[in-house]
Amino acid sequence: MNAEQLLFAALLICVIVLQAALPSLRLLIVLAGGALTCLACVVLKVATVAQLFADVPWDVLVILVALGLYAERLADSRLFGLASVGVTRLAGARPVALTALFSFGTYLVSGVVNNITALLVVLPVLLSVFALIGVTRRYTTWTLGLMLVACNLGGAATPIGDFPAVLLLGRGTLSFREYLAGAVLPTFLAVWLLIGLVVLFVRPARDVVSTGLSRRLTLATLGALYRGVKLDWASLWPALVAMALMLAGWLLAPASWGLTPELVCWVGAGVALLAQPRSGERLLRTRVDVESALFLLALFLMVAAVRRTGLFTEAARWLTSLPLPPLAQVVVFLVVAAVSTGLFSAGPSMAALLEVADVLSKQHPAEPIYIGLALSVCAGSSLFLTAATSGPLTQSLVERSKLKDLRGERVRFGFTEFLPVGLLGFSVILLVNIARTVWALSAGGAP
Repeated sequence: MNAEQLLFAALLICVIVLQAALPSLRLLIVLAGGALTCLACVVLKVATVAQLFADVPWDVLVILVALGLYAERLADSRLFGLASVGVTRLAGARPVALTALFSFGTYLVSGVVNNITALLVVLPVLLSVFALIGVTRRYTTWTLGLMLVACNLGGAATPIGDFPAVLLLGRGTLSFREYLAGAVLPTFLAVWLLIGLVVLFVRPARDVVSTGLSRRLTLATLGALYRGVKLDWASLWPALVAMALMLAGWLLAPASWGLTPELVCWVGAGVALLAQPRSGERLLRTRVDVESALFLLALFLMVAAVRRTGLFTEAARWLTSLPLPPLAQVVVFLVVAAVSTGLFSAGPSMAALLEVADVLSKQHPAEPIYIGLALSVCAGSSLFLTAATSGPLTQSLVERSKLKDLRGERVRFGFTEFLPVGLLGFSVILLVNIARTVWALSAGGAP
């Protein structure tokens, strides 16, 4: 490792560690790191600022912003809130059924909208149900923790669910169809394996007192609370039309048409917003996720600088030179990706390790390598409460709900409470991912 590689790698790692340790200042820290990186590149003549900005995957940022606006339009229809009430009724307010159905429901929702939006529309209903039926801390921790892990799995299941998948789609690494075909089955298997382990072996619902009368009272009270809430068809139908157009563009449009993923997403989000111009303008002015866009922009600049020093190429060369069989080298890569994501969060890990995956994909079928990386990032995102942005959000929503357990004590949902759930989720997702990747590589490509 030469001096330039050491300098830019150290700067990137310091920024990643600092933003993880001081989440309240994460945007300021990453933007300052991006500025210092650009300055160092100019002084050391590694690259000009124009060259660094040319390396930024702008198409990925366009997709993320457009999908965020689409998710806001869909959430405005109150579809998911009413669906949550319907799931509660389907579960009959039974604690075991609530855990299973809400976890799987969160998995489904996260494949269409981002994780934060999914939790914002689902959790308020569930926390209201918890307050009505009376829950224990243990039950609350395992149910909410399982929902967080399911949320990460749902985001990894589709090319539009979360940042790692969007990055692969935006840069043209995998097509929409290739990613969907490769990721749906392992994520579906992992979420139901986790639900089964929690319901059958952990059994958090066994301490919750649930009687027929209490369940009927819960459903009656919930029905009264949401009696006046109606589905907003004026917001829903444009969102459904936009999704149909985007899916058609991603799945059916020939490459010769030039309808790139970011263009399809941009047009689809535009259709959803233009159907109601006034509210569409309001969403554009108030709901654009500027924080995430700026965070990723600065991160991409730092990763581009490290890439220009050749460090990622050397890391890939070191990995492929390990005295291990080729499949074992890939397994090491998947484990490193998962652990680093747990420590540094999904964005930095995916952006950096993608460079190593590019080298590995030249020696192995590409689809298992990239899908394996995305699922490893998903596993790492589920390890700690701080590894994904949805974790602190859930903690905040629980605190604001002032939920109390059966003994009248405030329910806490923090780092320590989530850790057992995170360790189980991390282990199950990583093992499923390794098994799927090894099988796919042994079969010569995608299953």
